[in-house]
Amino acid sequence: MLTNVALGLLIFAVLMIFYGVIAIHDIPYLIAKKRNHPHQDAIHVAGWVSLFTLHVLWPFLWIWATLYRPERGWGFKQIEAEQARERDEIDRLRVELSAMQSRLAALESRPTQPPSAPQGE
Repeated sequence: MLTNVALGLLIFAVLMIFYGVIAIHDIPYLIAKKRNHPHQDAIHVAGWVSLFTLHVLWPFLWIWATLYRPERGWGFKQIEAEQARERDEIDRLRVELSAMQSRLAALESRPTQPPSAPQGE
């Protein structure tokens, strides 16, 4: 009787460990699915491949799944917006600089008159 209970506990423990490993390896896929990741199928397949590669890929899958956010995508849009603002500022400064250069050229092209001596002398 006691050996049957021990065998039942052993089978239960093995099944729980097996299910736990599978459930843990689905975490990156669940994160990707929740975030509507464009590569969620690839992350899911790579999670299964990670089971056979001694879990080497799993941390990278976690990082890959968490990089994407639906509200900002991969995060490059924010960088592009900053670069667009900087480009606009540079264009504005170039226009201002060319206006200053044309004013300077106009001032330099004027004939210079020597300072007139005071008339009372």
